[in-house]
Amino acid sequence: MSEKFKLPARYGTGDKSVWVEYIALASEYKPAVNLGQGFPDYHAPEHVTKALAEITTGDNPLLNQYTRGYGHPRLVQNLAKLYSPLVGKQIDPLNEILVGSGAYEALFSAILGHVDNGDEVIVIEPFFDCYDYMIKFAGGIPKFIALQPRTNKSDITSADWVLDEKELRSLFNPRTKMIILNTPHNPLGKVFTQQELELIADLCKKHNVLCLSDEVYEWMVFKPHKHIRIASLPGMWERTITIGSAGKTFSVTGWKIGWAYGPANLMTNLQVVHQNCVYTCCTPVQEAVARSFEFELARYNSPECYFVSLAHELLAKRDYLVKVLKESGFKPTVPDGGYFIIADWTDLEKKIDLVSEKDKYKDYRFTKKFAKEAGVLTIPPSAFYSEEHKHLGEKYARFCFIKKDENLALTEKLLKEWSSKKTDRIH
Repeated sequence: MSEKFKLPARYGTGDKSVWVEYIALASEYKPAVNLGQGFPDYHAPEHVTKALAEITTGDNPLLNQYTRGYGHPRLVQNLAKLYSPLVGKQIDPLNEILVGSGAYEALFSAILGHVDNGDEVIVIEPFFDCYDYMIKFAGGIPKFIALQPRTNKSDITSADWVLDEKELRSLFNPRTKMIILNTPHNPLGKVFTQQELELIADLCKKHNVLCLSDEVYEWMVFKPHKHIRIASLPGMWERTITIGSAGKTFSVTGWKIGWAYGPANLMTNLQVVHQNCVYTCCTPVQEAVARSFEFELARYNSPECYFVSLAHELLAKRDYLVKVLKESGFKPTVPDGGYFIIADWTDLEKKIDLVSEKDKYKDYRFTKKFAKEAGVLTIPPSAFYSEEHKHLGEKYARFCFIKKDENLALTEKLLKEWSSKKTDRIH
């Protein structure tokens, strides 16, 4: 019986994801500060949460019932209003937008809807870990290329992490179906430049390849950097599916509403997967997201607009945590977008005994021991690399800085206390 009912081979060995493992770690050791998972520990804008409260107890009973399967009408209309001018194309809300159960399911529907057995998909490392699994579920073959720092300077930014152009070109061939782009990038915070995007676009057009552009951190870009949507480049709307997220846009990750948009002929494939997977998403939450967009569109481009103020708010948090990490012996990569910092911990290796941790990769051993000793939970970046490239992530830890100021201050206190104890022990 055990052989007959084993996990299907397409799901690999069924290993727990880094998220399952580290949530369990947090539950067991209860670190004082959780800078691991990417979510804010403070309230979303009041108008966002107030909208949901009003909807669920409001006069319209149908807002607590099923809505249109491919996306609540009010929401897709507002998404079309937002994105049409940004991509220079009048988006058809009913045929060119799909609302999913988070950006996660939008990615799932895009990959499962387009990747067939034997298709190759180019994945830029480090990558959101689900990309790899979803490609394999579809029968595809992931082909990995790593962003790597091209500088020896001490103050490194995410812009210093780049792709090797020759290596990238070599991955495109007749079997290539798709390339997955993530900008602003998780976990590096890299905001791809116009020149970098044009290179990817030119290769997609030359080899007739789809671009799946994961842009969930689109509003978290720090000046002078600008987020460029690859779908807006010449000839790319026709071959790009773009992913967005209400959880990231409005700081409500638990709402699990995301979307994909692109040309109707490409979106049809996503609709087929979606209608046979979750079929439709939570109606009151979609209505609340729709109203939240209306609120922000009414003050679009003003300093008060959350699409503007969020990045300003995060910039101060980023700079504070970068300072704390440097003072504690880490070497952080300063992100140009998003809300994560990758920090090199190798200068701290002499202060921490990793022998008691039995994980294969050093960043897992470091982050677990660090959580137990310092009380600060972080994430091991090797989880975001393919097996052959995991060594590239082993000397880093990922910190999330979309946290209360008092928790960032507590992080500074804990790191100073930990460092002081380690210094005393050495002496």
